[in-house]
Amino acid sequence: MGGRVTLVGVPVGNAILRAEIFGPVAVLVPFDTTEEAVAFANDTEYGLVAYVYSEDLKKALAVADRLEFGMVGINRGLISDPSAPFGGVKESGLGREGAHEGHMAYLETKYIAVPW
Repeated sequence: MGGRVTLVGVPVGNAILRAEIFGPVAVLVPFDTTEEAVAFANDTEYGLVAYVYSEDLKKALAVADRLEFGMVGINRGLISDPSAPFGGVKESGLGREGAHEGHMAYLETKYIAVPW
Protein backbone atom coordinates (compact mmCIF):
# COMPACT_ATOMS: atom_id res chain seq x y z
CA MET A 1 0.00 0.00 0.00
CA GLY A 2 1.11 3.62 -0.01
CA GLY A 3 0.68 6.64 -2.17
CA ARG A 4 -1.16 9.85 -1.62
CA VAL A 5 -4.65 10.50 -0.35
CA THR A 6 -6.73 13.53 -1.33
CA LEU A 7 -9.99 14.16 0.49
CA VAL A 8 -12.61 16.44 -1.07
CA GLY A 9 -15.99 17.42 0.33
CA VAL A 10 -15.04 16.86 3.97
CA PRO A 11 -17.64 18.48 6.26
CA VAL A 12 -16.29 21.58 8.05
CA GLY A 13 -16.72 20.02 11.53
CA ASN A 14 -14.77 16.84 10.67
CA ALA A 15 -11.91 16.01 13.06
CA ILE A 16 -9.41 15.56 10.22
CA LEU A 17 -9.57 19.31 9.59
CA ARG A 18 -8.28 19.94 13.12
CA ALA A 19 -5.55 17.27 13.13
CA GLU A 20 -1.84 17.63 12.49
CA ILE A 21 -1.33 14.94 9.84
CA PHE A 22 2.15 13.61 9.17
CA GLY A 23 1.60 11.79 5.91
CA PRO A 24 0.76 12.23 2.26
CA VAL A 25 -2.79 13.45 2.87
CA ALA A 26 -4.38 16.58 1.42
CA VAL A 27 -7.77 17.77 2.57
CA LEU A 28 -9.18 20.24 0.03
CA VAL A 29 -11.72 22.78 1.27
CA PRO A 30 -13.18 25.32 -1.17
CA PHE A 31 -13.45 29.01 -0.19
CA ASP A 32 -15.06 32.03 -1.76
CA THR A 33 -12.49 34.59 -0.59
CA THR A 34 -8.83 34.70 0.37
CA GLU A 35 -9.80 36.19 3.74
CA GLU A 36 -12.05 33.22 4.44
CA ALA A 37 -9.27 30.77 3.54
CA VAL A 38 -6.68 32.52 5.74
CA ALA A 39 -9.10 32.68 8.69
CA PHE A 40 -9.92 28.98 8.31
CA ALA A 41 -6.25 28.00 8.05
CA ASN A 42 -5.30 30.04 11.13
CA ASP A 43 -8.20 28.64 13.18
CA THR A 44 -6.18 25.70 14.48
CA GLU A 45 -4.09 24.96 17.52
CA TYR A 46 -1.30 23.75 15.24
CA GLY A 47 1.09 25.68 13.05
CA LEU A 48 3.95 23.64 11.62
CA VAL A 49 3.60 24.18 7.89
CA ALA A 50 1.12 25.59 5.39
CA TYR A 51 1.10 25.56 1.61
CA VAL A 52 -0.09 28.21 -0.84
CA TYR A 53 -0.59 27.52 -4.52
CA SER A 54 -1.18 30.45 -6.86
CA GLU A 55 -0.25 31.78 -10.28
CA ASP A 56 0.15 35.22 -8.66
CA LEU A 57 3.38 35.23 -6.63
CA LYS A 58 2.68 38.64 -5.09
CA LYS A 59 -0.71 37.45 -3.82
CA ALA A 60 0.78 34.16 -2.58
CA LEU A 61 3.45 36.03 -0.61
CA ALA A 62 0.79 38.28 0.93
CA VAL A 63 -1.24 35.22 1.98
CA ALA A 64 1.88 33.47 3.35
CA ASP A 65 2.65 36.52 5.47
CA ARG A 66 -0.82 36.31 7.08
CA LEU A 67 -0.66 32.59 7.83
CA GLU A 68 0.19 31.68 11.44
CA PHE A 69 2.61 28.86 10.66
CA GLY A 70 6.32 28.39 11.24
CA MET A 71 6.92 27.52 7.59
CA VAL A 72 5.01 28.20 4.38
CA GLY A 73 5.64 26.56 1.03
CA ILE A 74 4.58 28.47 -2.06
CA ASN A 75 3.92 26.38 -5.17
CA ARG A 76 5.99 23.49 -3.84
CA GLY A 77 5.30 20.51 -1.64
CA LEU A 78 8.77 19.89 -0.24
CA ILE A 79 10.04 22.79 1.81
CA SER A 80 12.64 21.19 4.08
CA ASP A 81 16.14 22.49 3.44
CA PRO A 82 19.20 22.10 5.68
CA SER A 83 20.07 25.77 5.22
CA ALA A 84 16.61 26.96 6.31
CA PRO A 85 15.14 27.09 9.82
CA PHE A 86 12.66 24.30 10.60
CA GLY A 87 9.91 24.61 13.19
CA GLY A 88 6.34 25.51 13.94
CA VAL A 89 4.25 27.77 16.14
CA LYS A 90 1.35 27.23 18.53
CA GLU A 91 1.16 23.53 19.57
CA SER A 92 3.50 22.56 16.71
CA GLY A 93 6.64 23.69 18.45
CA LEU A 94 8.64 26.50 19.86
CA GLY A 95 11.88 27.70 18.36
CA ARG A 96 13.71 26.55 15.25
CA GLU A 97 16.05 23.76 14.27
CA GLY A 98 18.74 24.14 11.63
CA ALA A 99 20.25 27.19 9.98
CA HIS A 100 21.42 30.21 11.98
CA GLU A 101 18.20 30.42 14.01
CA GLY A 102 18.54 26.81 15.16
CA HIS A 103 22.13 27.25 16.25
CA MET A 104 21.24 30.30 18.31
CA ALA A 105 19.06 28.10 20.54
CA TYR A 106 22.20 26.34 21.80
CA LEU A 107 24.01 29.54 22.74
CA GLU A 108 23.84 31.54 25.94
CA THR A 109 24.33 35.27 25.62
CA LYS A 110 26.21 36.91 28.43
CA TYR A 111 26.46 40.63 28.99
CA ILE A 112 29.42 41.82 31.05
CA ALA A 113 29.65 45.48 32.12
CA VAL A 114 32.89 46.96 33.39
CA PRO A 115 33.71 50.51 34.49
CA TRP A 116 36.21 52.41 32.34
